[in-house]
Amino acid sequence: MTTTYGPAAIWGAILAAGLATYAIRLSFIHLFGRVEGVPPALERLLAYVPPAVLAALVAPDFVPASATVAALADPTLVGGAAAVAAAWYTEDVLWTVGAGMAGLHLARFLL
Repeated sequence: MTTTYGPAAIWGAILAAGLATYAIRLSFIHLFGRVEGVPPALERLLAYVPPAVLAALVAPDFVPASATVAALADPTLVGGAAAVAAAWYTEDVLWTVGAGMAGLHLARFLL
């Protein structure tokens, strides 16, 4: 992958991203102990962050952006759906992994 930006612009972008990341982390260190508590509305919103991050990390592996209706017959998607169903129903990691693997292998055998 090539770019039309010069080395100075690329290094400037890297430094700006690094400084922004450092400033965000430093702000949490600075605010630690100065804020009495998390407001209830923010606490309710923060409860959705872990599932959203997990879905954002996992979903692209199962359903690529160029997927079609025919891609629904993909064994990995069937295995992932079985794992999601098991996780929803049992809330147990071992059942989730087992159901995902069983769904994947069964779909590979049948499809």
